[in-house]
Amino acid sequence: MLKFEIIPVTPFAQNCSLIWCDETRQAALIDPGGEADKLLAAIARRELVLSKILLTHGHLDHVGAANQLREQTGVRITGPHQEDAFWLDMLPKQSQMFGFPHTPAFTPDAWLAQGDKVMLGNCELEVYFCPGHTPGHVILLSQAERLAWVGDVLFAGGIGRTDFPRGDHATLIRSITETLLPLGDDIVFIPGHGPSSTFGHERVSNPYLTQPIW
Repeated sequence: MLKFEIIPVTPFAQNCSLIWCDETRQAALIDPGGEADKLLAAIARRELVLSKILLTHGHLDHVGAANQLREQTGVRITGPHQEDAFWLDMLPKQSQMFGFPHTPAFTPDAWLAQGDKVMLGNCELEVYFCPGHTPGHVILLSQAERLAWVGDVLFAGGIGRTDFPRGDHATLIRSITETLLPLGDDIVFIPGHGPSSTFGHERVSNPYLTQPIW
């Protein structure tokens, strides 16, 4: 069974998720945006073994601690989609822009693409390509638990910004309506910021989806 803990990090209160297979104790961090010591302490407290670092997209508040964690633990970085490589190359500029400590550029050990599967112990995550907020955004879905980690694609009552370089509003709306929502109304999603919700609740109540501005 897949379990998780949300650990907010960075001044942007980004929802980093510590996820793990409760049978094997293998763990992964989804979007470790900062505060590496805090994240490692949470892993140690639960007596887990970190085996993966997973990224949904290349924005600083989602990836800022990834390379530090790789250097400290030797664990590989997987994701996002290769279309977000330019965001990872721009990390020094991003950190300067948002007043974060200097963050060097890095390249993940593997990119993710539509249809990929990520194994964590005995648990499987499906990868879906959902561009719009960034051109290389992916989301991760546990079919067994009906849980999705959606980064900054969709929020409770909102959607991701599209005013950053290579963001596109129409593409984001299509990613949500054609890729996410058809996965099922019952799916609980953990967004990059703010509280969780379900696809079904957002489908009927989210103003960006019920009255989309194209």
